[in-house]
Amino acid sequence: MLNTQLGSKAPVIALILITFIWGGTFLAVKYALNYSSPMFFVGCRFACAATIIGLFSYQHLKHITRQDLWAGALIGCMVTIGYGTQTVGLQTVSSSESAFLTALYVPLVPVLLWLIFRKVPHFMIWIGALCAFMGLVLLTGNSLNSISLNFGQTLTLLGAIAIAMEIILIGYFVPTVDIGRVTVIQLAVASVLAFAAMPLAGEHRIPDFSWPLLSIALGLGLASAVIQYVMNWAQRSVSPSQAAIIYAGEPVWAALFGRLAGERLAPLALLGGLLVVFGIMISEWKPKLLKSKKNVEQL
Repeated sequence: MLNTQLGSKAPVIALILITFIWGGTFLAVKYALNYSSPMFFVGCRFACAATIIGLFSYQHLKHITRQDLWAGALIGCMVTIGYGTQTVGLQTVSSSESAFLTALYVPLVPVLLWLIFRKVPHFMIWIGALCAFMGLVLLTGNSLNSISLNFGQTLTLLGAIAIAMEIILIGYFVPTVDIGRVTVIQLAVASVLAFAAMPLAGEHRIPDFSWPLLSIALGLGLASAVIQYVMNWAQRSVSPSQAAIIYAGEPVWAALFGRLAGERLAPLALLGGLLVVFGIMISEWKPKLLKSKKNVEQL
């Protein structure tokens, strides 16, 4: 019985763990921009990630299907837009504003699911999303009335929409495709598109070689490989809405890593972090009262 319960919770635990890794990449990306332009770094990062996953999945790559290609291409496009716009935006947008705007993917996932698939999430998912969203507002020290969208903020908002679509597409495709093959394809597509987008971002030359840049690209490539593969695997059994709530823990971990780097959180920011964690927990809670009511309505 215990093993069965642990097995059923393994995808959720895995997503929480990769969210920890995900949050830790923020400072590394910020540091990498001292040595590289944004889209070139995004391309290098995902090229490394695709290579790492490919080394472990090369025996299965010869069996790629059209469905694998279609899924990997669409998800890879969203990955490029999400990470690319966020990285470019970080050049002109403060970290708190970037975190707030990016975090909009939390409530966007259930909204987009409703708009695209007419899929109404469980009531507690909406409550959890609301708690996590308000927590992120406090965590980043912003308010709804004090945010105005300049060019960098608009890019970051587009990135939030892309990340929400990435989560939705993963939930849609992973039940019918090979996870290893799709992960390689989406990472390779993300890398190629990032390099191709360099002129659009005003990047007309390749940055000079530096060992710090190579080290960060390899490290974040490994992190991205783990993150993308686990996302694809875990979302076979975790709904996109629940996954979005779990991913909302990313800025909490980012804030903790920032503190280790010398940043200090205000009391309201600490309260925001607690609200995010509470949102994650409450989204997993299905009250017996609501279940009983649903059963009665079905009868």
